[in-house]
Amino acid sequence: MTNQVLRPTARIATHPIHPMLVPFPIACFVGTLITDLAYWQTAEMMWANFSAWLLTAGLLMGLLAAIAGLIDFLGNRLIRDLWPAWAHLLGNALVLILSFFNALVHSRDAWTSVIPTGLILSAVVVVIVLFTGWMGWSMVYRHRVGVN
Repeated sequence: MTNQVLRPTARIATHPIHPMLVPFPIACFVGTLITDLAYWQTAEMMWANFSAWLLTAGLLMGLLAAIAGLIDFLGNRLIRDLWPAWAHLLGNALVLILSFFNALVHSRDAWTSVIPTGLILSAVVVVIVLFTGWMGWSMVYRHRVGVN
């Protein structure tokens, strides 16, 4: 690895913005899976409503995190040279696309919005988030992206 610093472009003072934002969509998408499972087990409409709201919040915060991440990705050639950065970018783009379609599915009648399509999409999104989180971890702890 080169001696050049892998600094993020989008930052406040020396603090990178992307890692500050990513916990919010992660929590929302995991919460969506949990509330979908709760709805599947109880058929309580409240859980389907929670899922729809969590998806919306996750999408909004995910878009903000994606903008900050894209600024970092495009702003530093050394970051673009890392394989985990590409996997992280493409995986998270897939998460946002699937979550958008999941939000459309969740806008239907509760039973048809969650069972089975919404639940499957929520589970797939969480599995992808686990992978992209691992790739993000790899960039920080193995490749020292954003570390002084």
